[in-house]
Amino acid sequence: MAVGVFDSGLGGLTVLSALEARLPEVPFVYFGDNAHAPYGVRDADDIYDLTCAAVARIWEEGCDLVILACNTASAAALRRMQETWVPRDKRVLGVFVPLIEALTERQWGDNTSPREVAVKHVALFATPATVRSRAFQRELAFRAIGVDVEAQACGGVVDAIEDGDMILAEALVRSHVDALKRKMPEPDAAVLGCTHYPLVEDVFRAALGPQIKVFSQPSLVADSLADYLARRPDMLGQGTARKFLTTGDPRRVSDRATQFLRRPIRFEAA
Repeated sequence: MAVGVFDSGLGGLTVLSALEARLPEVPFVYFGDNAHAPYGVRDADDIYDLTCAAVARIWEEGCDLVILACNTASAAALRRMQETWVPRDKRVLGVFVPLIEALTERQWGDNTSPREVAVKHVALFATPATVRSRAFQRELAFRAIGVDVEAQACGGVVDAIEDGDMILAEALVRSHVDALKRKMPEPDAAVLGCTHYPLVEDVFRAALGPQIKVFSQPSLVADSLADYLARRPDMLGQGTARKFLTTGDPRRVSDRATQFLRRPIRFEAA
């Protein structure tokens, strides 16, 4: 009954923690493609190829359902994967839709026509590849009209977090928020469009100010998956073991993950 969770690096651990808290009975297999991180500076074809390879490896662990806990992969590769590559008996889901459904106050799976919503001005913080893809704007247009999105490509933040340089990461966040505010001085809401960003969410919130509602993904994705599995329990795979897999150095990745989650994590070579 295992479910896979994929990220280009360690940011997806923020989603994994929320998933484990929400669904403690489900064994999760986490795959971090640390050898090729960050994805945010890669082109769409490269991201697609790397994501397909990782998902195929997760399927080998008995996971019929994989969550792309990586906004860059969700933005640049997911639709192409679903349309041309994923077999009928498998599912690959992204992390954008639960976020947008919360932003637009729609129920999970609400596929009615787009309508006006309370939020009119949205600040999106994401990796350069996610910003280039315009996937957030595309998914938002399916559900809402009249929403202005200003996107800020947050170069360097993921690299700093992966390297454990939180001082640099925090400085970069403040710089990117300042740049966004020069383009959109008074957003109604801010979206943290990368699963690494919850690790510096308090810095985003402080820089944005208390008047701006901040949407972060982990709990939203966990609620969405719980709802999905309640409707589709057949998508629970045959795997039974919890695992952490990486394409990087297992010892180094384990040490960094243990720091992030503040509990012992042991990665294996993928």
